[in-house]
Amino acid sequence: MKNPDRIGPPPQRDVQPSDQSDAGRASRRVFLASAGAGVVGLVAAGVASAESLADVPPRQLGAPLSARSERSEFVQLGRIPESTPGKRNVDPMDAINSKTPLQDLYGVITPSDLHYERSHSGIPSLDPALHRILLHGMSHKQLVLTVDDLKSMPSVSRIAFLECSGNGWENWKHADPGLTAQDLYGMVSTHEWTGVPLSYLVSLVGKSADSTWMLAEGGDASGMARSIPLTDEILSEAIVAYAQNGEPLRPAHGYPVRLLIPGFEGNMSVKWLRRLKFGDKPFMTRWETARYTSVMPDGRARQFHLRQDVNSLITSPSGMMAIKPGYHRISGLAWSGHGSIVKVEVSVDGGLHWRDAQLNTPVLPKAQARFQADWDWDGTPTKIVSRSTDEKGHVQPTRDALIGALGTNAVFHFNAQQTWSVDAQGAVRNVLA
Repeated sequence: MKNPDRIGPPPQRDVQPSDQSDAGRASRRVFLASAGAGVVGLVAAGVASAESLADVPPRQLGAPLSARSERSEFVQLGRIPESTPGKRNVDPMDAINSKTPLQDLYGVITPSDLHYERSHSGIPSLDPALHRILLHGMSHKQLVLTVDDLKSMPSVSRIAFLECSGNGWENWKHADPGLTAQDLYGMVSTHEWTGVPLSYLVSLVGKSADSTWMLAEGGDASGMARSIPLTDEILSEAIVAYAQNGEPLRPAHGYPVRLLIPGFEGNMSVKWLRRLKFGDKPFMTRWETARYTSVMPDGRARQFHLRQDVNSLITSPSGMMAIKPGYHRISGLAWSGHGSIVKVEVSVDGGLHWRDAQLNTPVLPKAQARFQADWDWDGTPTKIVSRSTDEKGHVQPTRDALIGALGTNAVFHFNAQQTWSVDAQGAVRNVLA
């Protein structure tokens, strides 16, 4: 490669006014030359510009107002239903997951209707007027709350990511070159969540000082239930949520009420919440004994690997895209269950050289962060990859390091650096580093 680690805005040249009398006014050429990197990047990428209003489409009458805004007919966004790792675009009746189109989104907030789905027995239709939440166990009193009771209590809103612990599971053993960012990592989404702080509900029932665990049980037919350690962190951050992105939860995401535990396995944020039981040890449900465990290299099963570790992903350019030589704006997402992302590095030569990417503000704890980097590709085959670092000092591992620690029999908590190859024709494909 001519410049294997060239990451930065395209060079700009100074242009002086044509004469002294025009020193205070910039010509069209001066304006373009002094524009920001984004505008220069568009020019460098060969994007056509209109020379006059004759090149601009005419005005047209608009559609009438409606009850809600729909997407443009020119925007096609959708999730991918999946049954098991590698079995995509299946009949929705056979699907257990439905994945977010990460490569088609901007910023960090996921539209509510594109939030990934994961369910074990379909989506129940729960009448909020009939729904109840029981709080009991090792506490001074028991409570049965309605949804309206919750909405009358003090509320908080928080932007946080939610991620299935199986996100990225396709790359454990091999790399299918035909996978997109959505196929690989579409089981993570970020929203603004609104609800009642868990700590407030705990204070209402007065849990016993000896109660260090909580059972959260959902109202779906599978009886999804998880044991949750009542650490200071979880007690201070967890929300019993009834809204996301300014509207009531959607049925697939837990309507009328769900638990939200920022930074931890998505399955702990139990949907369709109906019960919280306090105790002094894990409740050892089938979900944590037979389901959400990982087989380690020595044959033992690892339980209660609860936190989602530091991660990142280049979403553009990414799998199954095609690019041309010239300027490109690399973009992606980074997140960590340990806190805020403090650094993302990008390599355009397969990890030989690294440069810091730009983090878009605001960068929030336990929320996805958008990163960007400029890249001039000279047409030489290469590999692009990102790695993130969080505020606790955790650095996203290479795949070899992750496999060395967890082996290849695991299914959950894959957070290795994601590598995309770019061939001489500009085809971007999924590869193992």
